[in-house]
Amino acid sequence: MLWGAVSVVGLGFLIALEIAARRYGERGPISDQAREVIFAPKSGTVLYVSMMLMMVVLTWRQRLIAVGAAIGIDVVFWLVRWALDAEMMYGNGALWVTLACAVIAVTRRTGRDRILLLKGVGLALLLVAGRKTGYTWLLITSKTRPAVLDQYVATADHALGNPSWLVGRIVAVTGAVGHQVLNWVYVQLAVGAVVVAVYQLRNVAAERRFPGHHLVSTFLVIGLLGPGIYMIYPVVGPIFAYGADGGHWAVANLWPNTPPPVGTPLPMSFDEITPRNCMPSLHTAWATAIFIHSRKGPRALRFAGTFWLIATLGATLGFGYHYGADIIAGVVFTVTIETALRSRDRGWDRPGIQLVVYGATVFAALLASYRYLSTEMAAHPWVFGPLLIGAMTSVVYGYVRTTKLWERKAASVHLPEQRREPQPELVG
Repeated sequence: MLWGAVSVVGLGFLIALEIAARRYGERGPISDQAREVIFAPKSGTVLYVSMMLMMVVLTWRQRLIAVGAAIGIDVVFWLVRWALDAEMMYGNGALWVTLACAVIAVTRRTGRDRILLLKGVGLALLLVAGRKTGYTWLLITSKTRPAVLDQYVATADHALGNPSWLVGRIVAVTGAVGHQVLNWVYVQLAVGAVVVAVYQLRNVAAERRFPGHHLVSTFLVIGLLGPGIYMIYPVVGPIFAYGADGGHWAVANLWPNTPPPVGTPLPMSFDEITPRNCMPSLHTAWATAIFIHSRKGPRALRFAGTFWLIATLGATLGFGYHYGADIIAGVVFTVTIETALRSRDRGWDRPGIQLVVYGATVFAALLASYRYLSTEMAAHPWVFGPLLIGAMTSVVYGYVRTTKLWERKAASVHLPEQRREPQPELVG
């Protein structure tokens, strides 16, 4: 019943986004995804990593058959597109295999096996649908929020030393190699997420059940709540508001060589194309989630999670897509969501509730301070800079402390009871 309710709500949400996109003359998430059954996908990598996520419910033999079928279908599509001189892209095979598994679950499986396979297919399609809904949300933000608040965030960023300008110059020094590495990590965020998720879900096929909490659930909640904040706090980013990519809409061509001057910030009009997707930085939020969930893995996975977080931070700031204030908000946003999901899984207790409330309060305070105290923050960087870092650190510290408390409680519950030896009676 729970999965059915979630499916109905999700379908209604997708239909609403489809209607909204059609109002602006664009394809919505449903039609855009349906089109990729035949036409060239926007990202074949996402379709394949989604199929990998679905395959955690399959046996090794079934996995080999699925991969072979996906590659074979893609080869056929490639040959047909090459002959017709059409747009070339892979990924249709992975989508076909995922949809075929859904049909098999309904027609050939029963009971627990059917539910397990449908859950695997659902996770794969949710990852794909999340990307499509993201595109539609970005379109809606650009069409419905004509004024952006970049001047406020850029002014507040003086308290942090204008990190986007600093990292932007560092990335420029690294040349083409550094740029390509950071760009690949930034664009292929789903790859890092699926690697960690597959490790967490590696025992699903053997145990015939999913764990209570894993990375995919955190990713989905971040993607669900984040775009709503974009609508409240529209920001386009330094490279658009203060750089060449903003064209005549930009304040001036300052990024990354010249930090913006401190003045009186005002809402500024911007085009109807650029997404207002900076506050908070969801790339930072997702990379933080990858880092958190990789901590329980082997050394190679922990190293990969650390690298993905550092490289994502370098890309978000170094490419001028985000301000330092966005990064801080993104970290607090993720840690609060992760605490709430873990609390829901293990049962709400006082430490979990307190940390969720505290994290939400800090997040709201950050957004309010960027909007209403930005001039004071720029005038007193040695006061507000440490306060911003301290606020973020306090939420992270609270999360580490709370999760360690939960782990100690769980360990004490599972400890075998010590046998009590009978005590000799005293004879007086």
